[in-house]
Amino acid sequence: MEIGKVPENILKRSVFKQIHHRRPDILIYPGVGEDCCAMAAGSDEIMVFSTDPITGTDKGIGRLAVHINANDIASSGAEPVGILVSLILPPEAEEDTLRQIIKEIEETCDSLGIEVMGGHTEVSDVVRRPVINVTCIGKVKKGGFIPTGGLKAGDELVMTKWAGLEGTSIIASEKADILKQTLPAGLIETAVSFKDYLSVVPEAAVAACMGATAMHDITEGGIFGALWEIGEASGTGIMADLRKIPIRQETVEICEVFDINPYMLISSGSMLIGCANGNLLVERLAEKGIPAAVIGRATEGKGRIVVNGEDTRYLGPAVSDELYKIYK
Repeated sequence: MEIGKVPENILKRSVFKQIHHRRPDILIYPGVGEDCCAMAAGSDEIMVFSTDPITGTDKGIGRLAVHINANDIASSGAEPVGILVSLILPPEAEEDTLRQIIKEIEETCDSLGIEVMGGHTEVSDVVRRPVINVTCIGKVKKGGFIPTGGLKAGDELVMTKWAGLEGTSIIASEKADILKQTLPAGLIETAVSFKDYLSVVPEAAVAACMGATAMHDITEGGIFGALWEIGEASGTGIMADLRKIPIRQETVEICEVFDINPYMLISSGSMLIGCANGNLLVERLAEKGIPAAVIGRATEGKGRIVVNGEDTRYLGPAVSDELYKIYK
């Protein structure tokens, strides 16, 4: 496609034709010439915003761009309502690439009950790969906002799904040829399918109803990074038990191939939740088909540790995610 704004005829057939209006609280939605969107909010509600970029060429980047931002909104106890999408494509990108990305975005929005509220599409020679920046907008009742830093000493820590969830799927997808040299094809296919578990919106809703004091989606830096961040934001100590952190065998075996620490591997789709009664929350999540486990608690002081039998690991701020090792 030529450099500059995406032509109106392409917008109409490859973008607007795929986007559907599904929420009555969205008042102004995408259209030719519409530079702003509008949504209705109740007098007892506050608006919550999150934004993150995604860069890539593979199928799935549209889905991931929606999930990571909706997850941030849900982690605050808010309901994701809609997204604004800024999409920049390189000149060599074909219209089919644009259509596929918008298809992924719209299908993911539909699965979450949210809406594409607006955005911008452009072709630029500044980028070599598609760049998607999504801003997600949510709303929550006043008093219902749950900060990452709401943890209190004595709160239990619940983790949903499995360590290294997103990273396992990415490695299995991008490095399948290497993995097939030592691992069964079925194991790799299962690992790729972990991409179907990237949303934390369902568990966030359950946790909010159960009185969660803090929630944090586990992204770059993995569960070790998330434990540090929730403790740092809350000003508390952390004590977690490595043996209680849920992890899939597929993740263990794939990480061994690349000498990766799975507990420091990006894990979008997993959530860390602080609450008064972790076992009760685990039961409620199980009723919704969401696996979870109590992995530790918040403590007095500032020490943040992970124990493994008699061994103790002291946590620090997250460094470069383990995922990047596969590109070296």
